[in-house]
Amino acid sequence: ASDAAPNEALLGAPVYPSGVYLTSYDAGRGQRFYIYGVVAPYADMVNYYRTVLKTKGDELFEEPPTHQFETVRYRDESMAFPPSVTIKDFTYGGSAGYPNPKKGATPERFPTIIQIAAPPR
Repeated sequence: ASDAAPNEALLGAPVYPSGVYLTSYDAGRGQRFYIYGVVAPYADMVNYYRTVLKTKGDELFEEPPTHQFETVRYRDESMAFPPSVTIKDFTYGGSAGYPNPKKGATPERFPTIIQIAAPPR
């Protein structure tokens, strides 16, 4: 995977304006997961995506708080995962947050992570 942040057309979803692109992973069937760190609180991220995507999304877990917004209709025959935006609170239970994988970068940890499952390419 490239170290360059993908554009929103590739992602099929908007990226929070101060989101920091961290990495991507192969999700299978031509899909990738794109991971972004944000310093904003989990609840703020859920409210932001509710507004920009114009949907309430689904709470996947109360503990740790995890919320998902599907962005494209899931097709079992051609997709490994539903194209979506998933938000997770990495400060739950007293955690210091998700470690920034970029050595010496600021911030050292992100309280909230955004995972975007892009549609197949």
